[in-house]
Amino acid sequence: MAWIPRWTKAGINGTNAIFSMVSCAGIARRTFHACPSLRAATTQGRTTELRYTETHLDTIFALSTHPGKAGIAVVRVSGPQAKLVLKSMTLAKSPFPKPRQAVTRRLLCPQSNELLDKGMVVWFPGPRSFTGEDSVEFHCHGGKAVIDGILRGIGNTGPHVRLAEPGEFSRRAFENNKLDLTEVEGLADLLNAETEAQRRLALRQADGGLKNLYETWRTQLIKSMALIEALIDFGEDENIEDDVYDNVVAKVKTLCRDIRKHTDDDRCGEILRDGIHVTILGPPNAGKSSFLNIITKRQAAIVSPIPGTTRDVVEVSLDIGGYPILIGDTAGLRSSQDEIEMEGVRRAQDRIRLADINIAILPVTDFMSSDKVDGGNGTGVDPIVREAVRKNPKTMVLINKMDLPGLDNEKTMAAVKSALWGDSNQSLDGDGEGEGQRRLWAISCQTGDGIGQFLHDFIKVLKDRFERSVSSSTSITQYRHRKHLENCIQSLDAFLDLGADDIVLGAEELRHAASDLGRITGRVDVEEVLDVVFREFCIGK
Repeated sequence: MAWIPRWTKAGINGTNAIFSMVSCAGIARRTFHACPSLRAATTQGRTTELRYTETHLDTIFALSTHPGKAGIAVVRVSGPQAKLVLKSMTLAKSPFPKPRQAVTRRLLCPQSNELLDKGMVVWFPGPRSFTGEDSVEFHCHGGKAVIDGILRGIGNTGPHVRLAEPGEFSRRAFENNKLDLTEVEGLADLLNAETEAQRRLALRQADGGLKNLYETWRTQLIKSMALIEALIDFGEDENIEDDVYDNVVAKVKTLCRDIRKHTDDDRCGEILRDGIHVTILGPPNAGKSSFLNIITKRQAAIVSPIPGTTRDVVEVSLDIGGYPILIGDTAGLRSSQDEIEMEGVRRAQDRIRLADINIAILPVTDFMSSDKVDGGNGTGVDPIVREAVRKNPKTMVLINKMDLPGLDNEKTMAAVKSALWGDSNQSLDGDGEGEGQRRLWAISCQTGDGIGQFLHDFIKVLKDRFERSVSSSTSITQYRHRKHLENCIQSLDAFLDLGADDIVLGAEELRHAASDLGRITGRVDVEEVLDVVFREFCIGK
């Protein structure tokens, strides 16, 4: 959502001024009316008097803690009548609490003066509150009857006191410039975080990391726009330096390079926010469902000696090493005449293509059966499985059933590596010289051997790939952000391609670029360009 300011000022002839902020998404509107009570300016002996009064007349309240029985519950109130609510819900003779200090009070029903509970109240006068408005919090016991009584009492304190809509407190904080859109989104992600990595990522965004970066870039663009506008309007009449355009081009190139570097992150922030999609693949009866049950520590999938038991994707959410994992067990990959089984194979292949990480479970017996030699390469692995392993270098391969008697683990794994990748170094995810992360493990789902080591290495892989995004305060976590940044880059590229001969069109491209950055944080104000023009140049002498 982005706010576009629109105003008219007619104080000279006595007409009230109107200032309205209209949401581009058509979601909300803020209107301020000017009335003659506060002297603002004097023009040719006549005064323009403006006073802006926000039309947020309703005072909202809601239970801020989770509903249900609990030791403590918090009820939040915000709006112009918050002080009245606080006075109505407490004894008249009680002193009014000092700002931001918790005090104990008897909480009363405003109508009957009946005691509802004994708790604490905290008074937050605006604008130094979460919403920027007068706010009060009632800390009471968390029983259902107590909460219902307090909510009912607050609702009866006045005609403009009502229950808040979902997210309305944060909405008001945004409208009152206490939060920008990225901070609001970070706050929502923080409330929904289920793992340590998601918590850290959301907390950094809610703390304003993205806002500071994008506002810095936007400020640079506005300054460049101001210089270009000055060249268009005053370049021929005023003494403006000859190298102004070249300086703008240099700054735009640097900014474009920085934004490109910012977006070149392999979508790690978005993946962490939504969950890392991991797909288990392999032939039928390889032990895929058994592996899933072991790492989830429950019977998440049906295990049967009958090939083709799993026909659809079985998905489970896990917290592995603090990272959010959405792991899916898929149908066994093999060629079949059974239409239903092949539909399961097709769904498995789709899931494999979309996965962030794939784990292939292959039975060691497929590398031992001489009657299954395929194409003379000494392996009975189905071509569909082999292609899935070879095609994706991020696939981690687990050789199962290594508890079979008579196996020489070292020789067996060497033979498996040769059968899957030949003499190449693809068994390591690296730079082609064998320096990289391991891709091949020996396990037994029957005894559990090797699974602990694999999970240890798997967490290391997750850290190597995602820890930088978790630790960064500027990770892209939303597709919306990425789309606007890509649009911004396109506009900057268009400006650079146009050149000095099409400076008017170039100025429009810079405006589009700044607008896209402003839409990320919820700030779009073209009038800021005028402020910069008059500050940077001595025009109108």
